[in-house]
Amino acid sequence: MEQPAELVIITGMTGAGRSTAAKELEDLGYFVVDNLPPTLVRDVVRLVDDSRGVTQPIAVVVDVRSGSFFTSLAANRHQQATGRPTTLLYLEAVDDVLVRRQEAVRRPHPLQGSGRLIDGLRRERVALEEIRGGADLVIDTSAMNVHQLTDRIAEHFGSPEARRLKVTVISFGFKYGIPVDADFVADMRFLPNPHWIPELRPRNGRDPSVADYVKSQAGAEEFLDGYLPLLEIAAKGYLKEGKRFMTVAVGCTGGKHRSVAMTEEITARLLTQGYDVRATHRDLGRE
Repeated sequence: MEQPAELVIITGMTGAGRSTAAKELEDLGYFVVDNLPPTLVRDVVRLVDDSRGVTQPIAVVVDVRSGSFFTSLAANRHQQATGRPTTLLYLEAVDDVLVRRQEAVRRPHPLQGSGRLIDGLRRERVALEEIRGGADLVIDTSAMNVHQLTDRIAEHFGSPEARRLKVTVISFGFKYGIPVDADFVADMRFLPNPHWIPELRPRNGRDPSVADYVKSQAGAEEFLDGYLPLLEIAAKGYLKEGKRFMTVAVGCTGGKHRSVAMTEEITARLLTQGYDVRATHRDLGRE
């Protein structure tokens, strides 16, 4: 019996990149429907099943343009309702970025009414709060351009591999803010900072000399030995609950030395344990 392909439900803030994500999924072979009320999700799945077969992946975009539909989204998104493994993808960005994007395309916000653009965004964020909390994958596009977002979508949805948990380990600098899409946050500021070692200061955590210095410090190995089993427990729980994406954020002051070295080490250890994992360094080169 053929296994049903994935259904991706795309939602999130206006201006955060829903259309870009939908276009990339279409390029990846998904059958895409934009601005679909959730009550029609099952109908679309049935029509695609009948016309193209259950192996045709589907993506639908749902947003505030459909009105008060969120009360029915939960009932129409799960595999029991659609017969397909389903991922709820939520796209967001900070308000000032969303304002600039909306002003650039000269379009009002659908919830703006007679007020300001920022008023519409705030109403939308409140309306979507519960949906965001139940999302399988949250992508913050604040610092992304179109090409970076399409790359991220391709990384997550581009191959029909077995349903494995996809883990992203991201380094960051606390002075630039914690990644909003992080499921777990680890603070490496308890380790000595290579910034104060003159020969290490210009290098970053990918450099073997910096990585060796960070990992040789008191507490580093103990942290890794204790943290990895916790991530494994969480990973098993995520899979059991049907979640296929996990983001682990590893921070230090500037996101250059300690967090980068430990992100690389955590990623390497998870790889040896068979996880589908990738490392990314958000703030490397930002200083």
